[in-house]
Amino acid sequence: MAFNNIFEGKKVLITGNTGFKGSWLSTWLRIMGSDVYGYSLSIPTNPSMYGILKLEERIHQYYGDIRNKEEFNNYVQEIRPDFIIHLATQALVLTSYRDSFDTMTTNIIGTASVCEAIKYIDWNCTCILITSDKAYDNVEWIWGYRETDSMGGKDIYSGSKGAAELVIKSYWHSFIKKMSNIKFGVTRAGNVIGGGDWAKDRIIVDCIKAFSQSEVVEIRSPKATRPWQHVLEPLSGYLTLAQYLAEGKCTNGEAYNFGPRAEQTKTVFELVQDLASLWGLDKEKVTKLTGNVPFEEATLLKLNCDKALAYLHWHSTLHYEECVRFIAEWYRAFYVKKNKDMFALTEKQINEYIEEAKKQNLEWAQ
Repeated sequence: MAFNNIFEGKKVLITGNTGFKGSWLSTWLRIMGSDVYGYSLSIPTNPSMYGILKLEERIHQYYGDIRNKEEFNNYVQEIRPDFIIHLATQALVLTSYRDSFDTMTTNIIGTASVCEAIKYIDWNCTCILITSDKAYDNVEWIWGYRETDSMGGKDIYSGSKGAAELVIKSYWHSFIKKMSNIKFGVTRAGNVIGGGDWAKDRIIVDCIKAFSQSEVVEIRSPKATRPWQHVLEPLSGYLTLAQYLAEGKCTNGEAYNFGPRAEQTKTVFELVQDLASLWGLDKEKVTKLTGNVPFEEATLLKLNCDKALAYLHWHSTLHYEECVRFIAEWYRAFYVKKNKDMFALTEKQINEYIEEAKKQNLEWAQ
């Protein structure tokens, strides 16, 4: 069983659990026998992975605003979780331009609410706070950013993530560092893709909607490169860090990057064409370049994950081709095959991922 069975029978609180990453994480933890508690504002999309997998019937769900520190603290005190994984965020760059204030308050004040609640925990608890690769002050160099590089961001979304990092750092040094009962870690990842995502203005979502309706995909920045990674990659990193912290196998209060292999870096155009081929379409006829570029996008941002390899014995598992295959399989099952049990398919992909990690002798999968 993965992660040394540390999550079996344990209470795990996930903020932002109704979103794309939160739904995958909830599913994985339920498979491992965790008692999963979710804290989210709402179900963010329709359709949603959360709804399709009927996760509300499989976990304990609470709807609340992460910015309300009293409400969140009361919930934490009520359930007394063994693990807290903070995913709640406004995660869309384009939305940050439309609703800049909501983005700032959700990502900064929401993070402060979680840190504030941790201050009052008087039992043993391992806390993982997720920010983003966009937290780095991106100067678009060819090297991957290391955990010690500067935080920053010229746009609203990046700035909110950089500011969240400063909030976390100040709470750690002012309060949490002195709490012997708290194990605490920060993670950064980005360009996460996979089945079950229906968020606005995401390239995979745009592709799937177009393919399922026999339409062409409008692309804003076809030459923009991204180090694409399947959602299970960073999730395995978050869970590995939680395991290592709980078992006292790594330094408390540190940050870790979780990113894909160097060869995963592909252009938006390449990703769309490869996904179209797996959908059974002519890849030369599925795209259309749009002049609608509502904001300036970074063309290059990579992470250096040497620290995760050295201290957590973690590296990404899937090659780019396997990542795209997983995505096509999930969405084709939903749209084309009309699969009624998407939870079973999701569980199958998680198990396939674990088996592949075992073959690569990754410690967490043994």
